[in-house]
Amino acid sequence: MASNSVPMSAPSPSWFTPKRLLVIFCVISLITYVDRGAIASNGVNGSRGTCTESGTCTSGSGIQGEFNLNNFEDGLLSSAFMVGLLVASPVFASLAKCINPFRLIGIGLSVWTLAVIGCACSINFWSISICRMFVGVGEASFISLAAPFIDDNAPVSQKTAWLAIFSMCIPTGYALGYIYGGLVGSHFNWRYAFWGEAILMLPFAILGFVMKPLQLKGFGPAESRQAQTFPETGSGPAESRQVQTFPETGILRVQEVSIGKSSTAAVKEDINDKFSDKYSKSNCTFIDLNIISRLVEDIKVLLLDKVYVVNLLGYIAYNFVLGAYSYWGPKAGYAIYKMSDADLIFGGLTVVCGIVGTVAGGCILDFMTSTISNAFKLLSVATFVGGIFCFTAFCFKSMYWFLVLFAIGELLIFATGGPVSYVCLHCVEPRMRPLSMAVTTVSIHIFGDVPSPPLVGVLEDYVNSWRETALILTSILVLAAGIWFIGIFLHSVDKSYEDTEHQVIGMDSSITAPLLGCNITEGTATSQGP
Repeated sequence: MASNSVPMSAPSPSWFTPKRLLVIFCVISLITYVDRGAIASNGVNGSRGTCTESGTCTSGSGIQGEFNLNNFEDGLLSSAFMVGLLVASPVFASLAKCINPFRLIGIGLSVWTLAVIGCACSINFWSISICRMFVGVGEASFISLAAPFIDDNAPVSQKTAWLAIFSMCIPTGYALGYIYGGLVGSHFNWRYAFWGEAILMLPFAILGFVMKPLQLKGFGPAESRQAQTFPETGSGPAESRQVQTFPETGILRVQEVSIGKSSTAAVKEDINDKFSDKYSKSNCTFIDLNIISRLVEDIKVLLLDKVYVVNLLGYIAYNFVLGAYSYWGPKAGYAIYKMSDADLIFGGLTVVCGIVGTVAGGCILDFMTSTISNAFKLLSVATFVGGIFCFTAFCFKSMYWFLVLFAIGELLIFATGGPVSYVCLHCVEPRMRPLSMAVTTVSIHIFGDVPSPPLVGVLEDYVNSWRETALILTSILVLAAGIWFIGIFLHSVDKSYEDTEHQVIGMDSSITAPLLGCNITEGTATSQGP
């Protein structure tokens, strides 16, 4: 077959490029975690009013002071968003099968923005608590779907680094939230902090509706998978190319075939029928009544996957420690080392170590070659060595030695952000990735960072020594490292392309190109035979 050239036309790509997508998702993530940090800050959360025995009373400040909340109510308020997050995460992950995932993020961010405005306008404890629950509902869509989008569009050699950059926003957002809430609350009023967050998020919520939606690999309507045939000029049987687009996978495939002119329409119809047959079951009109049963079945599939379960159990143990560190760290530091600026010191360490450690962990895994087995190796080694450094730090009586060793330990344990997300996304089929992230998020909160602060508080009441409590807590990192170490020896397969492998129908040759970030409006396809 002689070399020939045929102009191709493909759907115009989204306005996004992969780097723009990463930056925008990182900014959105920062805003959501700034909100978490702000509501816990002294400027926004405030304190309750007090009265002395002589009858002199001082008015309270912030939310706690204005609504006269006791410590129990104040604690519930800080965790109220978890209710919406835990309930809505698997729901959004399941809805992604019948509603465009990018549109779901737009819906979620809209709910989040309205809920934050509701917090700013709240009139009592119950009104702000309900609004905080809806903040969690809005956040659920983004948490479940953002990481799969980033994984789809990141360069193959930098996938873990991109996921690590995205994970870096968690500790950074928390720390910025403390600062933001403190500044706004002390200079203006706590309500202005929520108005500011809503204003920052509003453009991204609108963007989710007005721009051309991105497709997520493993999801997409049947009608979007169409085959176009471009006939060659000449007599006899026509030599043509079939161009198939798979928006949900970001793949453009070109096949060269030899057919008669009269059979062109038949071939197109046959290909479209095959795709329509396969994917018509995904249409929303057929699955509304079965969405709960399908969700349960998908969760069963996840929990029977040994690789996923080992990764999840290690992550739960890891977050159990990190949750208690974030809540009790400043108080323990003040009690053990008499730190006068414990909040500032621990906040600064978290920002620096969170950024450097998380990005470094992703880059190291990419350098090692991103595989599930290598991810488990990095997770176990970094967590074990980091845990040893943190444990040793609490053994020293000198505050300076403590800070040096604890900083090294934090750098190492924060290196897990990218690798653990990589395993979550690549040990399951593409259609399961949103649910994988949702179940992971729900589990690490329910069994990890939510129960750990009160349990560590009970432990401290029993032993009455913050040093001993910190040492016992830190030793759990060794357990997390041991669980991840088991993952090295499990049979692991990267399933991230399984959904697309069987979609290729008898192609002699194909080319692939990502739909996101390229500008293929007109191009040339060349095929050369012997």
